[in-house]
Amino acid sequence: MQYREFGRTGWKVSGISFGAWAIGGTWGPVEDATSLQALNRALDLGVNFFDTADVYGDGRSERLLAKLRKARKDTPFYIVTKAGRRLNPHTADGYNRQNLTAFIHRSLKNLDTDCLDLVQLHCPPTEVYYRPEVFGVLDDLKQQGKIQNYGISVEKVEEALKGIEYPGVQSVQIIFNIFRQRPAELFFREAERRKVGILARVPLASGLLTGKFSQASTFAADDHRRFNRQGEAFDRGETFSGVDYETGLQTVAELRNLVPSGVSLAQFALRWILMFPAVSCAIPGGKTPQQVEENVRAADLPAITPETMHKVAALYEERIRPLVHHYW
Repeated sequence: MQYREFGRTGWKVSGISFGAWAIGGTWGPVEDATSLQALNRALDLGVNFFDTADVYGDGRSERLLAKLRKARKDTPFYIVTKAGRRLNPHTADGYNRQNLTAFIHRSLKNLDTDCLDLVQLHCPPTEVYYRPEVFGVLDDLKQQGKIQNYGISVEKVEEALKGIEYPGVQSVQIIFNIFRQRPAELFFREAERRKVGILARVPLASGLLTGKFSQASTFAADDHRRFNRQGEAFDRGETFSGVDYETGLQTVAELRNLVPSGVSLAQFALRWILMFPAVSCAIPGGKTPQQVEENVRAADLPAITPETMHKVAALYEERIRPLVHHYW
């Protein structure tokens, strides 16, 4: 495992970390016992950074991580969570002191702790980034000892650029993968200049970049890859990174030709992300110990050659850029 600086926190975080959305819900059926095995395996392999949210399984994911921390007291690791998506309706006005404080207290209870390592605003409406008072609330919660650090999780590059203007923002979580390359153009440079940590989320494009799907693949009724392809439930960019399924499959078929022998497509896609020094960590999900093992091995792969990086960029320009680049 390789470890990287995480913004100005002083943390060193595992380059391949753990995204805990899938063990909470909306990714098909999961069993808590298997999820805990996956979490423990991640710790065994050097993962020290776990990303969750209060809405993943209505707190289920947070509570699983609390169990992990209790069981592995001698193994230090970071848990970062998110707040805001419990709002219904999900509006900018909902990001107020009363609601944010209530969300933080609920996460403190779920995670069985007195202070959150880091909390992120959970993909709020763009208008929130133009309300300094929202970040003032987070500053106050930090001063009160309820949170140690705070950051933002965003849909758009523009939101990330605006968000890091606030001096208290320590990190930005943004979709970045072979199918979503726009963050590397300007945002990465600005984040490095301000020493802001970057979490690359949806690193495998909802599983498309594992190469395990086909036209015949089916998804459970409670899996967002079935019910959110057009943004019916939340931003469509969260599902398959906003790429239509057919184009995604065709592009994956071409990507296979670039993957070195003995390396899975998923590992190649994760190693591609780590080729960007601005990224603190990628946060793939892992429902099983086996998935975790495959993901983590990507951190120890050799660097991808400049020639192959160029071919990946060319494939993106031809196949994917017209579909996603100008939206997010």
